[in-house]
Amino acid sequence: MKFAWIDVRAVPVEHREGVIDAAIHAKVHGVLSDDAALLATLPPTVAGVLTGEGTAGIKVADVADEDQLSALKHQADKNIAGWVHVRDDRTLKLACAAAVDLPYTVVEFADPTKIPLEIVLAAADKSPGALICVCADLEEASIVVDVLERGSEGILLAPKDAGEVFALVRMLEAQSPNLALATLTVDRIEHHGLGDRVCVDTCSHFGEDEGILVGSYSTGFILCCSETHPLPYMPTRPFRVNAGALHSYVLGPDNRTNYLSELGSGSTVLAVNADGKTRRVVVGRAKLESRPLLTITAHSADGVIVSLTVQDDWHVRVLGPGAKVRNVTELQLGDELLGYIATDQRHVGIPIGEFCRES
Repeated sequence: MKFAWIDVRAVPVEHREGVIDAAIHAKVHGVLSDDAALLATLPPTVAGVLTGEGTAGIKVADVADEDQLSALKHQADKNIAGWVHVRDDRTLKLACAAAVDLPYTVVEFADPTKIPLEIVLAAADKSPGALICVCADLEEASIVVDVLERGSEGILLAPKDAGEVFALVRMLEAQSPNLALATLTVDRIEHHGLGDRVCVDTCSHFGEDEGILVGSYSTGFILCCSETHPLPYMPTRPFRVNAGALHSYVLGPDNRTNYLSELGSGSTVLAVNADGKTRRVVVGRAKLESRPLLTITAHSADGVIVSLTVQDDWHVRVLGPGAKVRNVTELQLGDELLGYIATDQRHVGIPIGEFCRES
């Protein structure tokens, strides 16, 4: 779990009390100040992080050269944080060394590129210490937490007001939880004529056991395979899922759904693997084209009916238990597929506990 430090030194006086109250209420990891007396008023659930004279839970010291780093490294007190201003190759190397050697390392970058952060993250990958990155605003924080698919352990932000404290904590808490996938048994395959289907092209490379969850009913989805597996007559497209007819639901982050027809550049969906592990992926484009269609009808162990309409072609694939790849035109009654059973109906993609029957 990522954590937040709130820097109150530059917070306007009229907002400071509200920001500190918000930090306590939101249970941020630490509040940073140069005022030891202010930090002494914090409850034990929030660490005081001190840049000035005095004592606090965590003491911050500038690291401008190897001698300062060595002095901090050999201190008996392990509640110590080194602050490195990265502005050139020398200070970048110093930040890498600090991230390896110190319990906490705060890095502040002079340039907007995230390449130096990538280098520090790589250098400290196996280190037990925590890396905290100074961010100018919430937008930069949202980028930093995903650098190299892991980001820094902590974010240091000087919020404008209490609202930004809560917004930062919500962002850091946002995660893509695992899903409990169900085994579905095929009951019926029906071939249709022409209809419109959607290929979802993402900005990410899918794994061989990954796809997206798509279904005609809001309570049941089938795991549609990505085009990462070799096909005759055409190259693999590891960013693509030939997902289904345009009316279909696709499962996205935060238990929200969209119709495939609604997806476009910049939308987000969930990539899901055969073990139920999920991650957010950004849609680069959605391709809608007319193709022959077929409908797969299946049921879960407790009798929930799941339906999926896809392109009627051998190269369209879904995943079965154990990440077995199944071509949709070769499915037989009794074959097993992987899917997800949702308990809620949907209204504009939002889960809602109302009566609704789909058929």
